[in-house]
Amino acid sequence: MAMTDWFLAAPRPKRNYVRPPVPIHFPDSALMPETGVHLEVRTALYLLVRDFVGTRGAVGSEQFMYWDATDPRACLAPDLIVRMGAKPGPFPTWKIWERGAPHLAVEVVSPSDVSESAWTEKLAGYSKTGVNEIARFDPADAEHPLRLFDRFDGGDLVERDLTDEHSWLCDTLGVYWCVREDATLGRVLRLAFDPLGEKLVPTAIEQERIEAAARIAELEAELRRRP
Repeated sequence: MAMTDWFLAAPRPKRNYVRPPVPIHFPDSALMPETGVHLEVRTALYLLVRDFVGTRGAVGSEQFMYWDATDPRACLAPDLIVRMGAKPGPFPTWKIWERGAPHLAVEVVSPSDVSESAWTEKLAGYSKTGVNEIARFDPADAEHPLRLFDRFDGGDLVERDLTDEHSWLCDTLGVYWCVREDATLGRVLRLAFDPLGEKLVPTAIEQERIEAAARIAELEAELRRRP
């Protein structure tokens, strides 16, 4: 017979135990080496997605994501996670049994996990999390920098065929992935409103420039109308 909510919430009667309970510790940080380029690429992507999602969901970067309440070793630290509809704002860790599985996770490949075996191992962990979409971005791969995976019923994560530009759609965000060259960072992962990547989702700095240019155009038009 299933336990009812009132039973689970009821206080336990006073009992003696052979030992005190040992709390399970879920760390919210660890010493993880990261190259400067990886940090910059990851941070740029996080800020772009965070600003795009806004108050519509929770966005995190590099926090531990736990999926087993009994095993703190069962964790990953994605470079980006998004759960639409969740409360936005910073959080120390992401425990799936409390917050639900993120809808999207992104991994930016670093020199330490560039091998296919390392990715296979990481993907096996993701298969246990319930994440719907996974993006793997490798800035050093000139031919195939982006790989996308979707979850199917039963938990199978299947890689997309990206030969059609429409398959670059991010279902979670409702916009398209695209890869662009940055003068400082090299290849970066961006978002676009169209499948060809011609209309990019602007970064905060780009948005400020757009608004400043629009304001200057308004002032110039006003000056031309004056006698």
